[in-house]
Amino acid sequence: MAHTIPTPTNGAAPLFTPYKRGVLDLSHRLVYAPLTRCRAPDNIPLDIHVEYYTQRATKGGLLISEGTIISDRASGYPSVPGIWTQEQVEGWKPVTAAVHQLGSTFFCQLWHVGRASAPCYQPDGGLPLAPSVLPIPPEWEYFDTKLGKPQKYPLPRELAAEELPGIVEQYRVAARNAIAAGFDGVEIHAANGYLIHEFLSESSNHRTDAYGGPIENRARLALEIVRAVVEEVGAERTGIRFSPFNEFLGMHDAHPFALYTYLLEELAAWDLAYVHMVTPIVKGNVDHPEGEGSLEPFRAVWKGTFLVAGGFKRDSAVAAVREHHADLVTVGRHFLANPDLPRRWALDAPLNKYDRSTFYTPGVKGYLDYPFLEDTEEGKEFLANLKPEAN
Repeated sequence: MAHTIPTPTNGAAPLFTPYKRGVLDLSHRLVYAPLTRCRAPDNIPLDIHVEYYTQRATKGGLLISEGTIISDRASGYPSVPGIWTQEQVEGWKPVTAAVHQLGSTFFCQLWHVGRASAPCYQPDGGLPLAPSVLPIPPEWEYFDTKLGKPQKYPLPRELAAEELPGIVEQYRVAARNAIAAGFDGVEIHAANGYLIHEFLSESSNHRTDAYGGPIENRARLALEIVRAVVEEVGAERTGIRFSPFNEFLGMHDAHPFALYTYLLEELAAWDLAYVHMVTPIVKGNVDHPEGEGSLEPFRAVWKGTFLVAGGFKRDSAVAAVREHHADLVTVGRHFLANPDLPRRWALDAPLNKYDRSTFYTPGVKGYLDYPFLEDTEEGKEFLANLKPEAN
């Protein structure tokens, strides 16, 4: 029952209309967001990943994996999965197979954190990699696995121009591995202050070579990565995520509309699986988006599938699809805490509350133990009061 979506009620119908384009053949518009959970010791998925993702799979649904690092130098968080070794590929295979058995489409998010790392995450204890020698502002901290406590980010090492083809190749190989692991496609993570975003942003990229300065140069690495991934797995299996207004990890752009309009116009050369954009978020509070509708200029430019993320609740998600602000709506924390979220939103049922304290902790608590609707007293009462045809 948990994987069956009933007839939507109370105005939710727009969220539960089919969507088909390329490899996306979906029965509803709710997408499980890429959420870091830090539960893959040695960067290899475990059996708990199989259960976690299948709990959130529905027939005709789309899931995007947690950020999956593309090399041993790409991480800045403990126990995140990778996709650069054969052992990691084998670790993902049971996860993708189980998700497919339930009828969901599954994309792998390819991730390089760039300067958002530290020596404890680097294989040789070296400095994190970045477009320029500019640190993340001191109000942001990382967890030092050797000291066991938060620390300020160190100065990164600037990537030399001759190293950048190697970075592009890492994305190419990671995309190839993701398909070999059974994923239906990949999402290039170019958002939230990580490596590709660092090259895009004037706040973190002060280079004076072909990869810095004007918009065309700052966008060069992102476009080279997209080209390589498309060559490897096909445009229809390639998505990309941007956060034009996100100030996470100290990011800022004076002219985001010009930058991301240029990127979307260049990306139009490929009929990508989708573009995934994050709405503006109030700094320091990830629960409350501001400036809703500010992605509209990008929606007008991009003619393909348009995913939108950013603190959606049921009514705002319905409105985003109904008013054509998005083709698909990506939901994170509510989906994390409610593995049967599509069913709950279809019925306008009560939700579990999410527990921030277990977002990034090891083990099954806060990972596999969020109950389904029928497993709570509140849910049982709600279902008992439903008309038979609605349940």
